[in-house]
Amino acid sequence: QVQLVESGGGLVQFGGSLRLSCSASGRTFSSYGMGWFRQAPGKEREFVAAITRNSGSTYYADLVKGRFTISRDNAKNTVYLQMNSLKPEDTAVYYCAAQYSGSYYYTRSYNYWGQGTQVTVSS
Repeated sequence: QVQLVESGGGLVQFGGSLRLSCSASGRTFSSYGMGWFRQAPGKEREFVAAITRNSGSTYYADLVKGRFTISRDNAKNTVYLQMNSLKPEDTAVYYCAAQYSGSYYYTRSYNYWGQGTQVTVSS
């Protein structure tokens, strides 16, 4: 079992930046691949970014590629999402998730989820 807690969300203006953090407790953090997803009102939860256990590989949705950066610090049991050049369409609840295996792009591959943090981008 692992518990995930997101933080760092808030209100930011168009073009601004935020850094989300997700702290993990429980079983060995480095055993999990980690992902960030987001869900806007009335929409399905969608993939944003993911990172492998040892940070060897990262994956991004096309909509955020070049603007967002995922990273992790296994010593701190934390995964980060640096979000730059934010747009109003980035407004959503952002969730971090942990997985043992499977595709990084699909929610069904993830075993544990945080409670989410709200990101709102004003125009």
